[in-house]
Amino acid sequence: MADKFFSSRRLLPEMYIETFKILKDLSRKIFLFYIFTAFVISSEAQFTNTAYADSRADSLRGSITRERAWWDVMRYDITFQPDYNNKSIKGKTDIIYKVLDDGITFMQIDLQKPMLIDSIILNGFIKLNVAKRDENLFYVIMPKQIKNKKYKLTVYFGGKPKEAVRPPWQGGFIWEKDSLGRPWISVACQGLGASAWFPCKDHQSDKPDEGASLTMIVPDTLSAVANGRLVEKKTLNNNLASYKWEVKNPINSYNIIPSIGKYIAQKHVYRGEKGNLDVTLWSLDYNVARMRSHALPDVMRTLASFEKWFGPYPFYEDGYQLIESPHLGMEHQSAIAYGNNYLNGYRGNDISNSSSGLKFDFIIVHESGHEWFGNSITASDIADMWIHESFTNYSEVLFVEDHFGAAAAAEYVYGIRGNILNDKPIIGQYGMNRAGSGDMYYKGANMVNNIRLGINNDARFRELLRSLNKDFYHKAVSNRQVQQYINKFTGINFDKTFEQYLTTTQIPVFEYYFSPDKKEVFYRYGNCVKDFDMPLVLANDSQSISLKPLTTWQTYRLKGAAEKNFFENDSIEKRYYLTAKQVED
Repeated sequence: MADKFFSSRRLLPEMYIETFKILKDLSRKIFLFYIFTAFVISSEAQFTNTAYADSRADSLRGSITRERAWWDVMRYDITFQPDYNNKSIKGKTDIIYKVLDDGITFMQIDLQKPMLIDSIILNGFIKLNVAKRDENLFYVIMPKQIKNKKYKLTVYFGGKPKEAVRPPWQGGFIWEKDSLGRPWISVACQGLGASAWFPCKDHQSDKPDEGASLTMIVPDTLSAVANGRLVEKKTLNNNLASYKWEVKNPINSYNIIPSIGKYIAQKHVYRGEKGNLDVTLWSLDYNVARMRSHALPDVMRTLASFEKWFGPYPFYEDGYQLIESPHLGMEHQSAIAYGNNYLNGYRGNDISNSSSGLKFDFIIVHESGHEWFGNSITASDIADMWIHESFTNYSEVLFVEDHFGAAAAAEYVYGIRGNILNDKPIIGQYGMNRAGSGDMYYKGANMVNNIRLGINNDARFRELLRSLNKDFYHKAVSNRQVQQYINKFTGINFDKTFEQYLTTTQIPVFEYYFSPDKKEVFYRYGNCVKDFDMPLVLANDSQSISLKPLTTWQTYRLKGAAEKNFFENDSIEKRYYLTAKQVED
């Protein structure tokens, strides 16, 4: 069936918030205009590529429908052949699934327009029929099946997939040429969804438990690279070659990505917590030296930092790859897309407004952080994408701390606040494939920093991050699961902290005043959610005080002028993302 099909029928943070280089002498007004423009263009488009009006298509894509709930994806095996000149593809997806409920007669298969399904075969010989196409999905009529049994569905597909307009933010298939005019092909589809180019169950809550493979049939003058490890290479007729790559671990469907071009591999070994980790750097043939001299050092020190803070790299079985890409970058699991042009910072710019932003390659560090938060720990609904982006953005802070010191890290996390918009809540709309504000990056990182300071024990904070990655290893989780876990682990109820920073656009105000004799300070929170109670620890190199402000006035008796100074300079705002304001008594 496959051979006949291939010979006879032709048939989308990462999402980064693109910023502009802000010259020091620009006014604050112009600065905000540039930041706002960047977020509007990228932060909303990067996830949905649709208008923000409620629609049935959004609901069908973003929710666990009855036709999705009854089956669990166990494995994907995808084979496809691109036609560069016609910008089309043809292929098949084998979906191994387990029946959870044997009383359902329809299966929802996601495949976005204008892509088409050619035929569907169950267990290799039973031809199935499509009841109808509804927006970007197909309802397949299923025979009676047995609960807890595994089946194989083979879906033959083809067409001209949605072409990326501005990857990775406005994603899709990428048909580019390298600087020597040779084909350079890839995909960026986070938010847009893997169903933009192959049939699947396109929802983050269901990773294939038994991994996936991707086989690419390409001209034999090119190489094809994908997630995991190369398990088979064949020479075919008509000057073609096939490359089969495989991951052993569960993987988000949007992370299964082909990279096709004139690639050269450089193989290295990182000696990590679980032994030797294979590290492979893939560059275009004319960038081998740049990849080695620029990227390799940052890859190795990034892995060292993140294994320290988060625990072992989550995909030792599949290795770690950095692959030069025709777009800026994306956290494709075990095959990170890299397109930062071998520059430090973000395209050579410092988005942290600090002295450390140009000391490392932002894309390498940020995208590698997603191997832990995003790829191993995955938000089950895209509305909770802060779980991916807030922790990963904070991973940059931890990297800076490890390599440039605590003061530089504090400067970095403070500096990125200049990119916060407070335009809308960070948590998006559940069941609609809709993320919230791009503030999930910089504001979310500052929320994580607030929590770290509230714990007031860096060893315990590190234990928290490592424990999160151990207990949610390779799992899809909800916002509430993560919040409850942090509360239980720390013994501190951070519910109101999460509510404040994730569901509102208000910057809380810490109000305070001194008694006439300056021996007491009175304080409370304002401009905040009801009963906001985020703990504060005010500190310098020699001492600290711990406060538990509420929305009602509290009192603290000062122990000398040094403690009074905690309130009278800008140290509170430098440490915490809030506004500190002295008021009249």
